[in-house]
Amino acid sequence: MFLFVLGFLSCYTDYSIGQEKKVISEIKEVEVTVEVPVETVVEIEVPVYIEVEVPVNEGEIWIDSFTQHNSIEGIDILWVIDRSGSMHIYNSQLLAGIEAMLLALPTSDWRLVMISADPRDSVVSTEFPLIPGDDVVDAADMMSTLGNGALEEGFESVFQYIVLNPYSSTWMRPEAGLLVVFVSDEEEQSNVRYPLAMEFVSWYRSLRGGSVFMASIVNHEFGTSLCSWAVSPLDVGERYMEATNAFGGVVVDICDSDWSPGVTDATRSLDPIENIKLTHQAEEDSIRVFINGSLNYDWYYQASDNTVYFTIVPSGGDLVEVGYRYIAAPDTGDSGL
Repeated sequence: MFLFVLGFLSCYTDYSIGQEKKVISEIKEVEVTVEVPVETVVEIEVPVYIEVEVPVNEGEIWIDSFTQHNSIEGIDILWVIDRSGSMHIYNSQLLAGIEAMLLALPTSDWRLVMISADPRDSVVSTEFPLIPGDDVVDAADMMSTLGNGALEEGFESVFQYIVLNPYSSTWMRPEAGLLVVFVSDEEEQSNVRYPLAMEFVSWYRSLRGGSVFMASIVNHEFGTSLCSWAVSPLDVGERYMEATNAFGGVVVDICDSDWSPGVTDATRSLDPIENIKLTHQAEEDSIRVFINGSLNYDWYYQASDNTVYFTIVPSGGDLVEVGYRYIAAPDTGDSGL
């Protein structure tokens, strides 16, 4: 009915404005009823608009980053070892891992000390460090002095040894790099000074002008663990792994029968960073590299190993950020997490 009245008015549009006003006036004053037969069909062409959401730049955005460490003069190494009763089954892997590090280190200018993950022991430790020329026998002798500390507080143990134990200053060198290797089959529990792992990361990063490194040999979660038994969620070394990943360090499964490859990789990480393996499978044309906030072109991407290689190695202290787009989909095996 409404559409029909509109058509009725339109038939007077050819008349003068005065006539049109008159007709409109009459329509306002007179009620007109028009019967339209049910079978009458009035076709009206009405434009139809359909909203369609068109995806632009599909995928998730991710940024991987690292800060290039400064050149170092030698390296000080702390192995922070859980010596609670359950750890004794790993003694052979532990010694083999330390031996692998001794063989992978340069022939000069390094010092290595083992301390307990129990800060009550590390704060009073006075073990002279292993130095070039020492071997696995010397390492075994040092390990035997660690006792059986029951506390699982690797972060606190490092803090107390470096800051509160006066003996540490007799061999640790401010100008040298610092590598900490955590070894434990339980979760890190330094909840008083470091309730969050990133609080320890912040403190540790402030040492040695940022020339600090980290590795962890810990329990992995169910589904990825190499253990022949079901690892309790309470024993997964999530805090150790979170801290180690913050430094781009190496994480080794404690149930791996051979820690040597991981330990060797951790030793090589002391060298300047020349490439970065991306967290997700990147869309190649989306990759952008920034150094200290400026767009950089001295790199190339290799899709086969999803790695960005630098043709000019970033300088010490440079913040390197690699941004890219990736597709998080089940068929790619990349969940986006």
